Order: sequence, then structure tokens, then C-alpha cells
Amino acid sequence: MLTKRQEEILKNLVKDYVELATPISSEFFEKRHKIGISPPTIRLEFQKLTKEGFLEKPYISSGRIPTDKGYRYFVDNLLEEKNFEIEEIIEERIEEELKFLQNLMKSLAQISKSLILTYLKEEKMLLKEGWEEVLKEPEFLNKESVFKFLDFLEKLEKEIESLKLNSGIKIYIGKENPLKRGGDFTLIVSRMKILEREGIFALFGPKRMDYNRNIGLIRSLKRYFEKAC
Repeated sequence: MLTKRQEEILKNLVKDYVELATPISSEFFEKRHKIGISPPTIRLEFQKLTKEGFLEKPYISSGRIPTDKGYRYFVDNLLEEKNFEIEEIIEERIEEELKFLQNLMKSLAQISKSLILTYLKEEKMLLKEGWEEVLKEPEFLNKESVFKFLDFLEKLEKEIESLKLNSGIKIYIGKENPLKRGGDFTLIVSRMKILEREGIFALFGPKRMDYNRNIGLIRSLKRYFEKAC
């Protein structure tokens, strides 16, 4: 068993070595810590700790570093464990990821001129971006088309989890849509891992759309998230 003084020396030496990654000399130790012990006494304690297997000298002329036994004693007896507000860290990470996802969706909406939807299964959360882009399309000069679009979207929000989707990309055109009032619209949708979460990504707009571009967007996005996982 180590004395209180030896424990204090070992604790500070481990911290110094972890921070600096260089052997710690008695002179450096005394100047840095000012714990009321002279360099000769520190040298003597270093020698005792070395003899007992807690410290070692990697080179003849160097200072000391902890051994496995020294690290083990530190962990078992001298640890000053830090507490982290892990919930805050996780929430901040989720917020950052959601901001990234929303910015990505805005960019895709601008390119596709469609409404972009992302459903995160774990959070039971549906994100939507692109209202401004899709409602600029001439199909929506007619208020009836806007109402149909909103009605279909409301049904989609409620039933998105029940869509029969495999790992591929589904393209529902007009009356192929699985939900009512979708006859004027196209839904391109796929299950995929989104930021390491199970989810569904969809692009929704008028039937008159650039299919080459929009299907390519979803396919490229799917490949990106698969690589990221």
C-alpha cells in the first residue's frame, strides 16, 4: 500500500505523463506542482515507486513514466472521475444532425422543385422542406390542386410507416399512388439508413417532373447514406 505522499506523487505524475507524453523528471515535477516536497525527496520517492513497480525509466537519463501497475493503481484508487451531462451532449449531437439534414433537404428541394420528406422511425419524426419550391410550379396556380396536394400529404404523414417498401426505390405516378387524391402527383420514396437511423426518404411533386434528375437524386442520396453507415 502506498503512503499518502506517494499516492499524491503517482497521481500527479500519471496526469502529467498523460498530458505531455514525455518522461517526468523530479525537477520538473517539483516546479510544476509545488506540493511542499523538495526535489531530493521527490527523487527518493520516485526511486521507491520504481522499485515497487509503479514507475519505470524508459531511458537511463530520462524521467519516470507510469507502468501498467501504476496506471492500475491510479484507476483503482486515485481516479477523480468526471461527470458529463451526457443527455446534453446527445441532444446537441441530434440537433446538429437535424440541422444538417434540414439543410440537405432544402438543397434537394431546390434542385428537384419538389417537396422533400424525411421520416425518422426512431424519433417518430417527419421533416418537410421545399414548400416554396413546389408551390411555384404552374400546377398549383389552381387552388383545387393545392388542396389535393395538402390532403394527400396529410394522408401520407399518417400512413408513411405502412407503405410497402423494400430496400429499393418506389416510384408512384399518378393513380399508382397508394393513397387517395394522389392522381395528379408523383411520389418517389425509399427506405434507407438516414444518419445511422432507420428512416424513409421521399420526394413528392407534380407528375410533370424531371424523372432523370429526381430519381438520380434519391439514388445518390441512398448510396451516400449507405456508405456513411
